[in-house]
Amino acid sequence: MTEWAARALNFEKGELPLAVLSALFYFCVLCGYFFLRPVREAMGVSRGMDDLRWLFVGSSIASLLIVFLFGGVVSKLDRRRFIPIGYLFVIVCLIGFSGLLVADALAGGGLIGTDAGTSFALTVGYTFFIWLSVINLFVNSLFWAFMVDIFDVDQGKRMFAFIGIGGTLGAIVGGWSTNAVSGLTDSVFLAPGLMLTGATLFGGAILIMLTLDRHALASAHSRHTRFVAHVPGETKRHEVGGNFWDGATAVASSPYLLGIAGYIVLLAIGNTMIYFTQANVILDNADTFSQRVGSFAQFDMLAQIATLLTQMFITTRIIKRLGVGWTLSLLPLVTMIGFGVLAIWPVYGVMAVFQALQRAARYALSRPARETLFAVVSSAEKYKAKPFIDVFLYRGGDVAGAAIDGAMRAVGLTLVGVAAATVPLVAVWGGLCVALGRAQQKRVDDEAQPPSNAAADPA
Repeated sequence: MTEWAARALNFEKGELPLAVLSALFYFCVLCGYFFLRPVREAMGVSRGMDDLRWLFVGSSIASLLIVFLFGGVVSKLDRRRFIPIGYLFVIVCLIGFSGLLVADALAGGGLIGTDAGTSFALTVGYTFFIWLSVINLFVNSLFWAFMVDIFDVDQGKRMFAFIGIGGTLGAIVGGWSTNAVSGLTDSVFLAPGLMLTGATLFGGAILIMLTLDRHALASAHSRHTRFVAHVPGETKRHEVGGNFWDGATAVASSPYLLGIAGYIVLLAIGNTMIYFTQANVILDNADTFSQRVGSFAQFDMLAQIATLLTQMFITTRIIKRLGVGWTLSLLPLVTMIGFGVLAIWPVYGVMAVFQALQRAARYALSRPARETLFAVVSSAEKYKAKPFIDVFLYRGGDVAGAAIDGAMRAVGLTLVGVAAATVPLVAVWGGLCVALGRAQQKRVDDEAQPPSNAAADPA
Protein backbone atom coordinates (compact mmCIF):
# COMPACT_ATOMS: atom_id res chain seq x y z
CA MET A 1 0.00 0.00 0.00
CA THR A 2 2.84 2.38 0.88
CA GLU A 3 4.61 1.69 -2.41
CA TRP A 4 1.36 2.19 -4.35
CA ALA A 5 0.74 5.51 -2.60
CA ALA A 6 4.30 6.66 -3.32
CA ARG A 7 3.93 5.87 -7.03
CA ALA A 8 0.55 7.60 -7.20
CA LEU A 9 2.08 10.75 -5.68
CA ASN A 10 5.16 10.61 -7.93
CA PHE A 11 7.43 9.91 -4.93
CA GLU A 12 10.48 7.71 -5.01
CA LYS A 13 10.60 4.68 -2.75
CA GLY A 14 11.40 5.76 0.81
CA GLU A 15 10.28 9.40 0.41
CA LEU A 16 6.69 8.92 1.60
CA PRO A 17 7.42 8.77 5.38
CA LEU A 18 9.36 12.04 5.21
CA ALA A 19 6.61 13.69 3.18
CA VAL A 20 3.86 12.54 5.58
CA LEU A 21 5.74 13.79 8.65
CA SER A 22 6.41 17.11 6.90
CA ALA A 23 2.71 17.44 6.02
CA LEU A 24 1.73 16.71 9.64
CA PHE A 25 4.24 19.29 10.83
CA TYR A 26 2.72 21.90 8.49
CA PHE A 27 -0.80 20.85 9.51
CA CYS A 28 -0.08 21.77 13.13
CA VAL A 29 1.63 25.05 12.20
CA LEU A 30 -1.19 26.35 9.98
CA CYS A 31 -4.02 24.92 12.08
CA GLY A 32 -2.60 26.74 15.10
CA TYR A 33 -2.22 29.94 13.11
CA PHE A 34 -5.74 29.87 11.66
CA PHE A 35 -7.22 29.64 15.13
CA LEU A 36 -5.45 32.97 15.72
CA ARG A 37 -5.72 34.79 12.39
CA PRO A 38 -9.46 35.73 12.57
CA VAL A 39 -8.89 37.03 16.12
CA ARG A 40 -6.03 39.21 14.88
CA GLU A 41 -8.08 40.58 11.98
CA ALA A 42 -11.07 41.40 14.20
CA MET A 43 -8.80 43.14 16.70
CA GLY A 44 -7.08 45.11 13.94
CA VAL A 45 -10.27 46.72 12.64
CA SER A 46 -11.74 47.44 16.12
CA ARG A 47 -11.25 51.21 15.69
CA GLY A 48 -11.45 51.45 11.92
CA MET A 49 -9.07 51.51 8.94
CA ASP A 50 -6.85 54.42 10.04
CA ASP A 51 -5.59 52.53 13.10
CA LEU A 52 -5.10 49.43 10.93
CA ARG A 53 -2.63 51.28 8.68
CA TRP A 54 -0.55 52.34 11.71
CA LEU A 55 -0.57 48.74 12.94
CA PHE A 56 1.08 47.75 9.66
CA VAL A 57 3.87 50.26 10.34
CA GLY A 58 4.33 48.83 13.85
CA SER A 59 4.46 45.31 12.40
CA SER A 60 7.24 46.30 10.01
CA ILE A 61 9.39 47.75 12.82
CA ALA A 62 8.78 44.73 15.07
CA SER A 63 9.67 42.34 12.23
CA LEU A 64 13.15 43.85 11.88
CA LEU A 65 13.83 43.38 15.61
CA ILE A 66 12.61 39.76 15.53
CA VAL A 67 14.70 38.91 12.45
CA PHE A 68 17.92 40.28 13.97
CA LEU A 69 17.19 38.59 17.31
CA PHE A 70 16.62 35.26 15.61
CA GLY A 71 19.74 35.77 13.48
CA GLY A 72 21.75 35.92 16.71
CA VAL A 73 20.13 32.71 17.98
CA VAL A 74 20.79 30.92 14.67
CA SER A 75 24.46 31.87 14.85
CA LYS A 76 24.90 30.09 18.20
CA LEU A 77 22.66 27.01 18.01
CA ASP A 78 22.00 24.08 15.67
CA ARG A 79 18.62 23.50 13.98
CA ARG A 80 17.46 20.84 16.44
CA ARG A 81 17.57 23.49 19.16
CA PHE A 82 16.72 26.83 17.52
CA ILE A 83 13.59 25.63 15.65
CA PRO A 84 11.88 24.32 18.82
CA ILE A 85 13.01 27.47 20.66
CA GLY A 86 11.27 29.58 18.02
CA TYR A 87 7.99 27.70 18.41
CA LEU A 88 8.28 27.64 22.21
CA PHE A 89 8.57 31.43 22.11
CA VAL A 90 5.26 31.52 20.23
CA ILE A 91 3.60 29.27 22.84
CA VAL A 92 4.79 31.36 25.79
CA CYS A 93 3.57 34.58 24.15
CA LEU A 94 0.14 33.09 23.42
CA ILE A 95 -0.25 31.99 27.03
CA GLY A 96 0.73 35.51 28.09
CA PHE A 97 -1.77 37.23 25.77
CA SER A 98 -4.62 34.94 26.81
CA GLY A 99 -3.77 35.50 30.50
CA LEU A 100 -3.91 39.28 30.09
CA LEU A 101 -7.29 39.14 28.32
CA VAL A 102 -8.73 36.74 30.92
CA ALA A 103 -7.55 39.03 33.74
CA ASP A 104 -9.20 42.00 32.03
CA ALA A 105 -12.44 40.04 31.55
CA LEU A 106 -12.52 38.94 35.21
CA ALA A 107 -12.03 42.58 36.20
CA GLY A 108 -15.20 43.49 34.31
CA GLY A 109 -13.85 44.36 30.87
CA GLY A 110 -15.98 43.78 27.77
CA LEU A 111 -15.30 42.69 24.23
CA ILE A 112 -12.63 44.57 22.28
CA GLY A 113 -14.15 47.19 19.98
CA THR A 114 -17.39 47.57 21.97
CA ASP A 115 -18.50 50.27 24.38
CA ALA A 116 -17.75 47.92 27.29
CA GLY A 117 -14.25 47.11 26.03
CA THR A 118 -11.43 48.63 28.07
CA SER A 119 -8.45 50.56 26.75
CA PHE A 120 -6.24 47.88 28.30
CA ALA A 121 -7.94 45.16 26.24
CA LEU A 122 -7.58 47.32 23.12
CA THR A 123 -3.86 47.77 23.83
CA VAL A 124 -3.45 44.01 24.27
CA GLY A 125 -5.42 43.46 21.05
CA TYR A 126 -3.29 45.87 19.03
CA THR A 127 -0.09 44.38 20.47
CA PHE A 128 -1.36 40.92 19.56
CA PHE A 129 -2.08 42.13 16.01
CA ILE A 130 1.50 43.37 15.56
CA TRP A 131 2.99 40.29 17.24
CA LEU A 132 1.03 37.76 15.16
CA SER A 133 1.64 39.73 11.95
CA VAL A 134 5.35 39.13 12.48
CA ILE A 135 5.19 35.65 13.99
CA ASN A 136 3.00 34.12 11.29
CA LEU A 137 5.62 34.94 8.64
CA PHE A 138 8.41 33.87 10.97
CA VAL A 139 7.00 30.39 11.72
CA ASN A 140 6.22 29.80 8.04
CA SER A 141 9.68 30.92 6.97
CA LEU A 142 11.24 28.66 9.58
CA PHE A 143 9.16 25.70 8.42
CA TRP A 144 10.07 26.10 4.76
CA ALA A 145 13.75 26.72 5.53
CA PHE A 146 13.74 23.35 7.26
CA MET A 147 12.00 21.77 4.25
CA VAL A 148 14.62 23.00 1.74
CA ASP A 149 17.30 21.65 4.08
CA ILE A 150 15.70 18.20 3.89
CA PHE A 151 14.69 18.11 0.21
CA ASP A 152 16.55 19.17 -2.93
CA VAL A 153 15.11 21.11 -5.89
CA ASP A 154 13.76 18.04 -7.73
CA GLN A 155 12.15 16.68 -4.57
CA GLY A 156 10.67 20.09 -3.82
CA LYS A 157 8.96 20.26 -7.21
CA ARG A 158 7.44 16.81 -6.61
CA MET A 159 6.74 16.92 -2.87
CA PHE A 160 6.05 20.49 -1.75
CA ALA A 161 2.51 20.42 -3.14
CA PHE A 162 1.74 17.32 -1.03
CA ILE A 163 3.31 18.93 2.04
CA GLY A 164 1.30 22.07 1.33
CA ILE A 165 -1.90 19.97 1.38
CA GLY A 166 -1.14 19.11 5.01
CA GLY A 167 -0.93 22.81 5.83
CA THR A 168 -4.08 23.61 3.88
CA LEU A 169 -6.05 20.92 5.74
CA GLY A 170 -4.80 22.43 8.99
CA ALA A 171 -5.91 25.88 7.85
CA ILE A 172 -9.35 24.55 6.91
CA VAL A 173 -9.78 22.84 10.29
CA GLY A 174 -8.62 25.97 12.12
CA GLY A 175 -10.79 28.33 10.06
CA TRP A 176 -13.89 26.11 10.22
CA SER A 177 -13.55 25.56 13.97
CA THR A 178 -13.05 29.27 14.66
CA ASN A 179 -16.06 30.16 12.52
CA ALA A 180 -18.20 27.57 14.34
CA VAL A 181 -17.12 28.68 17.82
CA SER A 182 -17.57 32.39 17.07
CA GLY A 183 -21.11 31.65 15.88
CA LEU A 184 -21.99 29.98 19.17
CA THR A 185 -20.69 32.57 21.60
CA ASP A 186 -19.94 36.27 21.94
CA SER A 187 -18.09 35.72 25.22
CA VAL A 188 -15.14 37.80 26.40
CA PHE A 189 -13.31 34.48 26.73
CA LEU A 190 -13.56 33.70 22.98
CA ALA A 191 -10.19 35.23 22.06
CA PRO A 192 -8.23 33.73 25.02
CA GLY A 193 -9.69 30.27 24.30
CA LEU A 194 -8.65 30.43 20.65
CA MET A 195 -5.15 31.58 21.66
CA LEU A 196 -4.66 28.62 23.99
CA THR A 197 -5.88 26.23 21.29
CA GLY A 198 -3.29 27.66 18.92
CA ALA A 199 -0.58 27.26 21.56
CA THR A 200 -1.46 23.57 21.94
CA LEU A 201 -1.10 22.97 18.21
CA PHE A 202 2.30 24.69 18.10
CA GLY A 203 3.37 22.32 20.88
CA GLY A 204 2.38 19.42 18.63
CA ALA A 205 4.42 20.99 15.81
CA ILE A 206 7.55 20.87 17.99
CA LEU A 207 7.12 17.15 18.70
CA ILE A 208 6.57 16.32 15.03
CA MET A 209 9.54 18.45 13.96
CA LEU A 210 11.88 16.54 16.27
CA THR A 211 10.55 13.21 14.95
CA LEU A 212 11.00 14.38 11.35
CA ASP A 213 14.54 15.50 12.11
CA ARG A 214 15.46 12.02 13.38
CA HIS A 215 13.92 10.31 10.33
CA ALA A 216 15.61 12.71 7.92
CA LEU A 217 19.02 12.04 9.43
CA ALA A 218 18.50 8.29 9.06
CA SER A 219 17.06 8.41 5.52
CA ALA A 220 19.00 8.04 2.30
CA HIS A 221 16.31 10.13 0.61
CA SER A 222 17.12 13.30 2.51
CA ARG A 223 19.99 15.69 1.93
CA HIS A 224 19.72 16.62 5.62
CA THR A 225 22.69 14.36 6.38
CA ARG A 226 25.11 16.57 4.49
CA PHE A 227 24.84 19.15 7.30
CA VAL A 228 25.84 16.62 9.92
CA ALA A 229 29.21 14.96 10.50
CA HIS A 230 28.78 11.35 11.62
CA VAL A 231 31.30 9.90 14.02
CA PRO A 232 31.03 6.29 15.29
CA GLY A 233 28.84 6.33 18.36
CA GLU A 234 28.08 10.06 18.10
CA THR A 235 26.45 12.63 15.84
CA LYS A 236 27.92 16.09 15.70
CA ARG A 237 25.66 18.88 14.52
CA HIS A 238 27.05 21.98 12.90
CA GLU A 239 26.01 25.45 13.93
CA VAL A 240 25.18 27.93 11.18
CA GLY A 241 27.62 30.44 12.69
CA GLY A 242 28.19 34.07 11.71
CA ASN A 243 26.50 37.17 13.11
CA PHE A 244 22.94 38.40 13.55
CA TRP A 245 23.18 40.87 10.63
CA ASP A 246 24.38 38.28 8.08
CA GLY A 247 20.89 37.93 6.58
CA ALA A 248 20.69 41.60 5.59
CA THR A 249 24.24 41.69 4.20
CA ALA A 250 23.66 38.47 2.23
CA VAL A 251 20.59 39.96 0.54
CA ALA A 252 22.40 43.23 -0.25
CA SER A 253 25.36 41.42 -1.84
CA SER A 254 23.52 38.75 -3.88
CA PRO A 255 21.63 39.65 -7.10
CA TYR A 256 19.73 36.34 -6.79
CA LEU A 257 18.54 37.10 -3.25
CA LEU A 258 17.79 40.71 -4.25
CA GLY A 259 15.55 39.34 -6.98
CA ILE A 260 13.69 37.16 -4.47
CA ALA A 261 13.42 40.16 -2.15
CA GLY A 262 11.90 42.26 -4.94
CA TYR A 263 9.40 39.50 -5.67
CA ILE A 264 8.37 39.33 -2.00
CA VAL A 265 7.93 43.11 -1.73
CA LEU A 266 5.70 43.21 -4.83
CA LEU A 267 3.78 40.19 -3.49
CA ALA A 268 3.19 41.98 -0.18
CA ILE A 269 2.01 45.18 -1.88
CA GLY A 270 -0.55 43.27 -3.94
CA ASN A 271 -1.73 41.21 -0.95
CA THR A 272 -2.08 44.31 1.24
CA MET A 273 -4.22 46.11 -1.32
CA ILE A 274 -6.50 43.06 -1.41
CA TYR A 275 -6.48 42.85 2.40
CA PHE A 276 -7.63 46.46 2.88
CA THR A 277 -10.36 46.00 0.29
CA GLN A 278 -11.52 42.86 2.12
CA ALA A 279 -11.42 44.60 5.53
CA ASN A 280 -13.59 47.44 4.22
CA VAL A 281 -16.14 44.94 2.89
CA ILE A 282 -16.30 43.10 6.23
CA LEU A 283 -16.59 46.33 8.24
CA ASP A 284 -19.57 47.27 6.09
CA ASN A 285 -21.27 43.91 6.71
CA ALA A 286 -20.41 43.01 10.36
CA ASP A 287 -21.13 44.96 13.55
CA THR A 288 -19.86 42.91 16.53
CA PHE A 289 -16.45 41.44 17.37
CA SER A 290 -17.67 37.83 17.06
CA GLN A 291 -19.32 38.62 13.69
CA ARG A 292 -16.04 40.02 12.41
CA VAL A 293 -14.16 36.97 13.69
CA GLY A 294 -16.68 34.75 11.92
CA SER A 295 -16.53 36.75 8.67
CA PHE A 296 -12.73 36.65 8.51
CA ALA A 297 -12.85 32.92 9.34
CA GLN A 298 -15.35 32.36 6.50
CA PHE A 299 -13.06 34.14 4.03
CA ASP A 300 -10.13 32.04 5.28
CA MET A 301 -12.03 28.77 5.01
CA LEU A 302 -13.25 29.47 1.47
CA ALA A 303 -9.72 30.40 0.41
CA GLN A 304 -8.25 27.25 1.92
CA ILE A 305 -10.79 24.98 0.22
CA ALA A 306 -9.88 26.56 -3.12
CA THR A 307 -6.20 26.10 -2.22
CA LEU A 308 -6.71 22.43 -1.33
CA LEU A 309 -8.43 21.63 -4.63
CA THR A 310 -5.65 23.39 -6.53
CA GLN A 311 -2.93 21.54 -4.61
CA MET A 312 -4.57 18.16 -5.15
CA PHE A 313 -5.20 18.41 -8.88
CA ILE A 314 -3.13 21.21 -10.39
CA THR A 315 0.04 22.29 -8.55
CA THR A 316 2.52 19.51 -9.37
CA ARG A 317 1.42 19.37 -13.01
CA ILE A 318 1.70 23.14 -13.42
CA ILE A 319 5.19 23.37 -11.91
CA LYS A 320 6.39 20.40 -13.95
CA ARG A 321 4.93 21.75 -17.21
CA LEU A 322 5.62 25.48 -16.86
CA GLY A 323 8.68 25.52 -14.60
CA VAL A 324 9.25 27.66 -11.52
CA GLY A 325 9.37 31.09 -13.19
CA TRP A 326 6.15 30.86 -15.21
CA THR A 327 4.35 29.22 -12.29
CA LEU A 328 5.29 32.18 -10.09
CA SER A 329 3.96 34.57 -12.74
CA LEU A 330 0.41 33.14 -12.48
CA LEU A 331 -0.21 34.96 -9.17
CA PRO A 332 0.34 38.48 -10.59
CA LEU A 333 -2.01 37.61 -13.44
CA VAL A 334 -4.76 36.39 -11.07
CA THR A 335 -4.35 39.56 -8.98
CA MET A 336 -4.81 41.86 -11.96
CA ILE A 337 -7.85 39.99 -13.30
CA GLY A 338 -9.43 39.84 -9.82
CA PHE A 339 -9.17 43.58 -9.26
CA GLY A 340 -10.66 44.15 -12.70
CA VAL A 341 -13.72 41.98 -11.94
CA LEU A 342 -14.09 43.52 -8.46
CA ALA A 343 -14.10 47.00 -10.01
CA ILE A 344 -17.20 45.99 -11.99
CA TRP A 345 -19.00 44.13 -9.15
CA PRO A 346 -17.73 45.49 -5.77
CA VAL A 347 -19.90 43.23 -3.57
CA TYR A 348 -19.27 40.81 -0.69
CA GLY A 349 -19.64 37.64 -2.77
CA VAL A 350 -17.25 38.76 -5.51
CA MET A 351 -14.69 39.81 -2.89
CA ALA A 352 -14.95 36.37 -1.27
CA VAL A 353 -14.41 34.57 -4.60
CA PHE A 354 -11.54 36.87 -5.65
CA GLN A 355 -9.81 36.48 -2.30
CA ALA A 356 -10.24 32.68 -2.46
CA LEU A 357 -8.82 32.39 -5.97
CA GLN A 358 -5.95 34.79 -5.29
CA ARG A 359 -4.93 32.96 -2.13
CA ALA A 360 -5.26 29.60 -3.89
CA ALA A 361 -2.80 30.84 -6.52
CA ARG A 362 -0.62 32.28 -3.79
CA TYR A 363 -0.43 29.21 -1.53
CA ALA A 364 -1.01 26.32 -3.93
CA LEU A 365 1.01 27.53 -6.93
CA SER A 366 3.28 30.42 -5.96
CA ARG A 367 4.34 29.17 -2.50
CA PRO A 368 5.76 25.74 -3.52
CA ALA A 369 7.51 27.26 -6.54
CA ARG A 370 8.85 30.16 -4.49
CA GLU A 371 10.27 27.92 -1.76
CA THR A 372 12.30 25.92 -4.29
CA LEU A 373 14.19 29.15 -5.01
CA PHE A 374 15.90 28.74 -1.63
CA ALA A 375 16.95 25.14 -2.30
CA VAL A 376 20.01 26.44 -4.18
CA VAL A 377 21.39 28.76 -1.47
CA SER A 378 23.63 28.07 1.52
CA SER A 379 22.40 26.97 4.94
CA ALA A 380 23.24 30.37 6.46
CA GLU A 381 21.20 32.12 3.75
CA LYS A 382 18.23 29.82 4.37
CA TYR A 383 18.07 30.54 8.09
CA LYS A 384 19.18 34.21 8.04
CA ALA A 385 18.54 35.80 4.65
CA LYS A 386 15.27 33.93 4.18
CA PRO A 387 13.65 35.24 7.41
CA PHE A 388 14.94 38.72 6.58
CA ILE A 389 13.18 38.53 3.21
CA ASP A 390 10.07 36.62 4.30
CA VAL A 391 9.44 38.62 7.48
CA PHE A 392 10.99 42.10 7.42
CA LEU A 393 10.85 42.84 3.69
CA TYR A 394 7.37 41.34 3.42
CA ARG A 395 6.15 43.61 6.21
CA GLY A 396 7.93 46.50 4.52
CA GLY A 397 5.90 45.70 1.41
CA ASP A 398 2.80 45.71 3.62
CA VAL A 399 3.58 49.26 4.72
CA ALA A 400 4.09 50.31 1.10
CA GLY A 401 0.79 48.66 0.13
CA ALA A 402 -1.04 50.35 3.01
CA ALA A 403 0.41 53.72 1.97
CA ILE A 404 -0.64 53.17 -1.65
CA ASP A 405 -4.16 52.16 -0.57
CA GLY A 406 -4.43 55.20 1.73
CA ALA A 407 -3.21 57.56 -0.99
CA MET A 408 -5.67 56.15 -3.50
CA ARG A 409 -8.59 56.53 -1.11
CA ALA A 410 -7.46 60.03 -0.09
CA VAL A 411 -7.77 61.24 -3.69
CA GLY A 412 -11.10 59.42 -4.09
CA LEU A 413 -9.81 56.75 -6.46
CA THR A 414 -12.41 54.04 -7.10
CA LEU A 415 -11.83 50.32 -7.55
CA VAL A 416 -11.61 50.95 -11.29
CA GLY A 417 -8.61 53.18 -10.63
CA VAL A 418 -7.10 50.61 -8.27
CA ALA A 419 -7.47 47.92 -10.93
CA ALA A 420 -5.76 50.15 -13.49
CA ALA A 421 -2.93 50.90 -11.03
CA THR A 422 -2.16 47.17 -10.68
CA VAL A 423 -1.24 46.82 -14.38
CA PRO A 424 2.33 48.24 -14.17
CA LEU A 425 2.80 46.44 -10.83
CA VAL A 426 1.84 43.13 -12.44
CA ALA A 427 4.10 43.75 -15.45
CA VAL A 428 7.20 44.22 -13.25
CA TRP A 429 6.16 41.43 -10.89
CA GLY A 430 5.57 38.92 -13.70
CA GLY A 431 8.85 39.74 -15.45
CA LEU A 432 10.75 39.26 -12.21
CA CYS A 433 9.09 35.86 -11.73
CA VAL A 434 10.36 34.59 -15.08
CA ALA A 435 13.87 35.96 -14.42
CA LEU A 436 14.03 34.23 -11.02
CA GLY A 437 13.02 30.91 -12.58
CA ARG A 438 15.85 31.17 -15.08
CA ALA A 439 18.38 32.19 -12.41
CA GLN A 440 17.40 29.22 -10.24
CA GLN A 441 17.73 26.79 -13.14
CA LYS A 442 21.19 28.18 -13.93
CA ARG A 443 22.26 27.54 -10.33
CA VAL A 444 20.91 23.98 -10.52
CA ASP A 445 22.80 23.38 -13.76
CA ASP A 446 26.01 24.86 -12.33
CA GLU A 447 25.80 22.58 -9.28
CA ALA A 448 25.25 19.54 -11.50
CA GLN A 449 28.37 20.20 -13.58
CA PRO A 450 31.44 18.27 -12.35
CA PRO A 451 34.58 20.33 -11.76
CA SER A 452 36.92 20.51 -14.76
CA ASN A 453 40.17 18.57 -14.71
CA ALA A 454 42.10 21.80 -15.00
CA ALA A 455 40.45 23.19 -11.90
CA ALA A 456 41.02 19.96 -10.00
CA ASP A 457 44.70 19.65 -11.00
CA PRO A 458 46.92 21.76 -8.70
CA ALA A 459 49.60 21.84 -11.40
